[in-house]
Amino acid sequence: MCNDELIPPQADMTEREWLRAGSEATAEGPSMRTTGRVPQWVNRRTLLGGAMAGAALTVLPSPGQSPASAAPRLGGPRAFPFPEHPNGKGEFAVLVTGDAGTGDEAQYAVAAAARDLCQAEGISLAVGLGDNIYENGPESDDDSEFQDKFEKPNSGIDVPWLMVLGNHDCSGLIPGSGGDPSRGDREVAYAATSRRWYMPSRYYSVPLPAADPLVEFFAIDTIPWSSYVAQLDPHYRWDGPYMREQRSWLDGALRASRARWKIVIGHHPYLNNGKHGSAGSYDGFEIGNYTSGVHLKDMYEKVVCGRADLILSGHDHTLQILEPTARTGGTRQVVCGASAKTEDGTAHFGHPAAWQNFSDHGFMVLKVSGARLTIDAYTVDVANRKATLAHRTHQTGPVAAPARTHA
Repeated sequence: MCNDELIPPQADMTEREWLRAGSEATAEGPSMRTTGRVPQWVNRRTLLGGAMAGAALTVLPSPGQSPASAAPRLGGPRAFPFPEHPNGKGEFAVLVTGDAGTGDEAQYAVAAAARDLCQAEGISLAVGLGDNIYENGPESDDDSEFQDKFEKPNSGIDVPWLMVLGNHDCSGLIPGSGGDPSRGDREVAYAATSRRWYMPSRYYSVPLPAADPLVEFFAIDTIPWSSYVAQLDPHYRWDGPYMREQRSWLDGALRASRARWKIVIGHHPYLNNGKHGSAGSYDGFEIGNYTSGVHLKDMYEKVVCGRADLILSGHDHTLQILEPTARTGGTRQVVCGASAKTEDGTAHFGHPAAWQNFSDHGFMVLKVSGARLTIDAYTVDVANRKATLAHRTHQTGPVAAPARTHA
């Protein structure tokens, strides 16, 4: 049941504060790290959030008018095939981009720099972390923006792209609001005609190789949990059937996965040092079931942390490789949302980081083998379309053992 008084108590605590809070809760009784009561004071951001939600009541469809999510689809005709074997270096190499869909010079420059690396690195798969079509998503499943903001910029990167929905892809009448999730069905439908774009449904998994997976990707739809306005269609409410079904699917899929490495990909991050902040207090909001992302925070903590090796996210237009900690159960948060836009050059929070950049455009390359998982972060000089390797992080063991199969 919806309860607009649920908030995270201190969603952007430091790791030390988080551990201390857990110890104090254990001494006094059950921990309440995820939800709490509304404080007596209400700040300007809180009032703004209420005003935005109120405005949505006047412009969004009435409950029940939005169509349900599209049925799963296969890839388009002559779709680029998924890799069946590691490359010559014994790795599955994956290009990671996010928040790319502007169609402007920066997107073309980042894509060109990435294209130059694809052959050298043996890249056979790519990931798009949402906000695929700025500013308010496609108007149909054959909108020309698919060509202008995805196909043409990424020409020559001829691999399957695992795509997830961003808040701008599901905008409704308020750009970037995430207030009309049903618009995402247009991106699912587009997958039926594209060689690159892979989105068989709004959430899905891809094991590589399929028969005996070394790595499995779990693509999720974070939008109805983290929209800037209230969801009016009961199907997409934070506690509605769509979100309950997705959470149950992800829980079961992670439990059943036989892959050595497990990677969750979704638009909104769990932890984030950029200006949007972390789940539970996105953009400084701490009240309500949507804008703060409190229920996405709860899902990450109870379903993903300690079970997946990586959370790959966009939303914040930065490059961050955060450290796995006790708070994350050993899961590493990666933010890669600078493939067309950048931020203010400033770290706004202090979650432990292996490396982070808040001012440059860029992308990442994920390399997966039986022995290790490697993340290479590249910054891009837009003027000359050249990428520079800025950081490399290795991980030699998975967070959780793969599920065993029984004869």
